[in-house]
Amino acid sequence: LAHRVGQDPVEFRMQHMPPDSRRYGVLKMAAEKAVWGQTDPGQFQGVAAHDSFHTSVAQVVTASVKDGTIKVHKVVCVVDCGLAVNPDVVKSQMESGIVFGLTAALKGGITLKDGAVMQSNFHDYPMLSLAETPEIEVHIVPSQSAPTGVGEPGLPPVAPALANAIFAASGQRLRELPLRLA
Repeated sequence: LAHRVGQDPVEFRMQHMPPDSRRYGVLKMAAEKAVWGQTDPGQFQGVAAHDSFHTSVAQVVTASVKDGTIKVHKVVCVVDCGLAVNPDVVKSQMESGIVFGLTAALKGGITLKDGAVMQSNFHDYPMLSLAETPEIEVHIVPSQSAPTGVGEPGLPPVAPALANAIFAASGQRLRELPLRLA
């Protein structure tokens, strides 16, 4: 919608949510921490925000597309989960959700043959390798509110943020996983 009306994606989202909401706060902070709109030449940003388990997460993905190949350079993640009882656990949950989400976005194809799934384990369902894993930066919003969930909320925004970065880079809207350029 932001593209359709010629508006910045972050500003568009912020105009359509309450300024006192957790999602607004994480989106604003993610844009600031990622230095929204400023990238190296040939790199593009995409953004997404999500609420689940009473936790808000926003992510900015910086990616490039060269010769049909998608490369993710960096993911900036901001999470508001109330009081972070153990910040290291919050950070590791966000990082693992991001890696798992990027795996689904870039590699996660499941194929069927004669009604049976062809992938049986990690030997034929590849995960994102360490060499492919981008820089991941996690910021936890300081809070004294009651703690909320951190197990799953880091996963949902990463594929849409990457798809938005790919759109910025290539002009192609990808709406199925794994993300493949035509």
